[in-house]
Amino acid sequence: MGLPALEFSDCYLDSPQFRERLKSHELELDKTNKFIKELIKDGKALIQALKNLSTAQRKFAESLNEFKFQCIGDAETDDEMCIAKSLQEFAGVLQNLEDERTRMIENANDVLITPLERFRKEQIGAAKEAKKKYDKETEKYCGVLEKHLSLSAKKKESHLHEADSQVDIVRQHFYEVSLEYVFKVQEVQERKMFEFVEPLLAFLQGLFTYYHHGYELAKDFNHFKTDLTISIQNTRNRFESTRSEVESLMKKMKENPHEHKSISPHTMEGYLFILEKRSFVSTWVKYYCTYQREPKRLTMVLFDQKSGGKIGEEESFILKSCTRRKTDSIEKRFCFDVEAIDRPGVMITMQALSEEDRRLWMEAMDGREPVYSLNQDSQNEAMAQLDVIGFNVIKKFIYAVETRGIDEQGLYRIVGVNSRVQKLLSLTMDPKTFADVELDSSEWEIKTITSAIKHYLRMLPAPLMTYQYQRSFIKAAKLDNPEARVAEIHSIVHRLPEKNRQMLELLMKHLANVASHHQQNLMTVANLGVVFGPTLLRPQEETVAAIMDIKFQNIVVEILIENHDMIFKDTPTPGVGQPGQLNLPRRKSTESKAPSCSERPLTLFRTPTHSEKDKAAVEKWNSVVLNSSSESQATSLNCNSTHNWNKLNNLTSTDGDQDGLLVARQSRPNALQNPKGRGSISTSPASPSPTSPRSPSWPMFSAPSSPQPASCTSSESSPLSPPPRKARALYACKAEHDSELSFIAGTIFENVHPSREPGWLEGTLDGRTGLIPENYVEFM
Repeated sequence: MGLPALEFSDCYLDSPQFRERLKSHELELDKTNKFIKELIKDGKALIQALKNLSTAQRKFAESLNEFKFQCIGDAETDDEMCIAKSLQEFAGVLQNLEDERTRMIENANDVLITPLERFRKEQIGAAKEAKKKYDKETEKYCGVLEKHLSLSAKKKESHLHEADSQVDIVRQHFYEVSLEYVFKVQEVQERKMFEFVEPLLAFLQGLFTYYHHGYELAKDFNHFKTDLTISIQNTRNRFESTRSEVESLMKKMKENPHEHKSISPHTMEGYLFILEKRSFVSTWVKYYCTYQREPKRLTMVLFDQKSGGKIGEEESFILKSCTRRKTDSIEKRFCFDVEAIDRPGVMITMQALSEEDRRLWMEAMDGREPVYSLNQDSQNEAMAQLDVIGFNVIKKFIYAVETRGIDEQGLYRIVGVNSRVQKLLSLTMDPKTFADVELDSSEWEIKTITSAIKHYLRMLPAPLMTYQYQRSFIKAAKLDNPEARVAEIHSIVHRLPEKNRQMLELLMKHLANVASHHQQNLMTVANLGVVFGPTLLRPQEETVAAIMDIKFQNIVVEILIENHDMIFKDTPTPGVGQPGQLNLPRRKSTESKAPSCSERPLTLFRTPTHSEKDKAAVEKWNSVVLNSSSESQATSLNCNSTHNWNKLNNLTSTDGDQDGLLVARQSRPNALQNPKGRGSISTSPASPSPTSPRSPSWPMFSAPSSPQPASCTSSESSPLSPPPRKARALYACKAEHDSELSFIAGTIFENVHPSREPGWLEGTLDGRTGLIPENYVEFM
């Protein structure tokens, strides 16, 4: 039941019922007052707890933001970069959330604590003061009334009238105070309905705003969360593959530690105990020693393996001789003596860790190289070749997979029984039994066929993508720009031997078909990269560093699968990317401006061999250029750079020797760094070494000094009179200013003479006069 209403008329009666009703209101006010005091106390505790939570979360966010992931290797995959960036993203979300929480906490005191305290003090406090006044007036009125009623009736009339007047005044004042008190009590009871609840509502609204901000923040974070989840899954898959490889290498090292030596710039290195004489006492001191065969320099450093720190500085000397100590000449085992050039006659006695270790030190000091273990699968190497039989076998296997088991879950991940795989390969690789093998038969499971494909690729004497270009592919996968990755891999693929490229195209087309059915077989492009990366791009030397690059091998395979149509069908245009044809990864790359002349490949040339193929290639190129100047329908070599690049590509693609073809990334001369010669600029770069692959003295595809047609559009070409000076372009260049000329390697310029611009020449090409970089041409 609610509180009873207090009638003003009851103030005059002041009945016991009125007093009971008034008492119930007073108790309610006391209860409300105590509740508000507790609520203010709890509210302050809540605000303090929120402040402490905010401080803790900010500290947590700062810790996340300060930590930086360090990955093994010299570059990171997109997935690893996404994961490395995740801690900063988490920190940003938490800090953003705490900024909103701070605003809520700052407002909480104003919207909750202050209004409640004001209501308690101003309203309930005023009611209490009114009650005190009411009780005081009640006591005064009752006292006056009792005293007045005790007056004797025998007193004088005037005295009695005066007493009556005083009682009336006190009674009237009591009634007024009673009315004001009742009014105030009921006013407070009504006010608490909104002045008490409204601050609570405002506080809750602040909480709702904070939580809504968190909801919106979560929605904005959802895109990154999705990408991060995919990156974590891809990294987990690569980890499983890498871990198995590292574990396998570890087991090999345990079984045959001497057959797996680490690659080092030193001929030999390791711990040796050296006999030292100190204060007439001979002691053996442990040093870490390195020996380099070329200068015969032996370097020693005192090193404490227990503490992991150096003690003292390095000492080194040039070795003069090394002699094995006889067993009966010294108490210690595995000893040998060395003599330094600067200390003739002084023998330094050293103790190796074992007999084998001493043998290796002795061999190294005699000039023998350490033996490195190569990662070669010698099993049945001679059996697998990129010949007609190999192509027919792989085509037969692929057809069986695509017609029988393209939707089978775990395709290429599930391994077949090794004995069955070996039997299938033996039958299919033998020309006598090849035709008899029926892959449609239930005898051959899909996992047996897919394992046979992988095993065949591992049986090749060298990986399909060759040891020669293994590092080039890895380097391309480490490029920051996804478009640049595809363009570089596109270029490298077309440098592979013809049979390797054909087999790779056949395989990538098949894997793209497999990936297109990933909803059924669960084999995405990333999963296929994990399976085939280590097989197609296995390193020549088996080291942990090489295993850490497996993730980039996987990325190369992913790029080949996603862009196989463009990579294998289109001939790469030197220095020009093809972003319009690229199937980019799921994350968008940042927009970057077109590469400048110094950033793109400028010329194509071959390795400096004097074989008949090289001479034939140059003669073929010269004949192409000579014929182009005399044929009526041919355009000038200098009119269309793209046309001539295509000629160049066609020439090299039919030459038959792709391994020698290189793309040179020649830096632009200093004059191009500061166009128009502003400031002091050196115009003479360092001369290339005759053996350098960038040396202009190498045989290059260059046009002869044949007469040039007068116009690009002329249907007839007439020889021009020889100009005073001609120059031939050594490299290609794209003009960056209107006053410059664009040209390719081999272009012939007429009327070439020095320009007013430092580092530039002025010449004529197709009737147009412009600037030419001085270091890009040679005079004829």
